[in-house]
Amino acid sequence: MTQRYLLLATALLAIGGCTAVPTGSTTAPPRLPTASYTTAGLERVLGHDAPALQRLFGEPQLDVREGPARKLQFGGACVLDAYLYPSRAGSAPVVTHVDARQADGRPIDRAACVSALAGARSR
Repeated sequence: MTQRYLLLATALLAIGGCTAVPTGSTTAPPRLPTASYTTAGLERVLGHDAPALQRLFGEPQLDVREGPARKLQFGGACVLDAYLYPSRAGSAPVVTHVDARQADGRPIDRAACVSALAGARSR
């Protein structure tokens, strides 16, 4: 009986070794769409520090610090995340990137969000 199981196990291992080995693909994988980001309309935030953002949008809903980096989140008509990093050691962090979305998470143009939040603040 043990010999029968040993024979069966050996046969299964031999069959398992007969699988095809994938070779290099001759076709390139599909390219994923890349997001194109423009800075048009973001002049009021890019390169500015936290106090300038607070003057423009009011108090942030979220203020996260990690080492020298900082993320400020402003909300209302949309949600704007501003990422601030020092341009050189010892300098004040300034906005180097912004992300925007509608309150329900759907995409929105970043410049449109900046305008909407700044316009709501000036009323």
